[in-house]
Amino acid sequence: MSNAYSDNDGNFLVKLARKTVDAYVTQKRKSKIPDDTPGHLREKSGVFVTLNSIVGNRVSLRGCIGRPYPSQPLVEAVIDSSIDSAVNDPRFPPVTPKDLDTIIVDLSVLTPPKMIEYSKPEDLLNLVKVGRDGLIAIRGMRRGLLLPQVPVDWKWNTLEYLEHTCNKAGLPLHAWKDPETEFMS
Repeated sequence: MSNAYSDNDGNFLVKLARKTVDAYVTQKRKSKIPDDTPGHLREKSGVFVTLNSIVGNRVSLRGCIGRPYPSQPLVEAVIDSSIDSAVNDPRFPPVTPKDLDTIIVDLSVLTPPKMIEYSKPEDLLNLVKVGRDGLIAIRGMRRGLLLPQVPVDWKWNTLEYLEHTCNKAGLPLHAWKDPETEFMS
């Protein structure tokens, strides 16, 4: 989470995300914004909610959807992204009530993305920092976003991070070298 948020804020948002997933999967009921939501969590912010399933020693991605731009209040974005991660991620079948005991919730509050300024594509290798920067690759109508923890989890270097972000956008791995491809972080 950004340094603008406390551990208490993180706990509040993760508990809300978990409650939202449980309520929607079991009752098709969307959580309401809690009355005790702190004012700063009602400000607009981007967020991603990631659901993982733990079965035995195996951790598997089960859903990950969010709002990369600050288009709605953070608390509302957490509720909507939690539901979308549980039932609307096209990569996975919807979470069912029997899945709930295996699901763990993680969320990432995002700073507003900014265009990365560079002279030549190779500059990106020094500008992008694995573990610090989330990336959005953009070319035409194609966009792909990877959160900062993804390259850390997969043990990617900066080159691999750029390639996989392009791949997420539906572009060839080497598209990061094309001046038509832009990056935001």
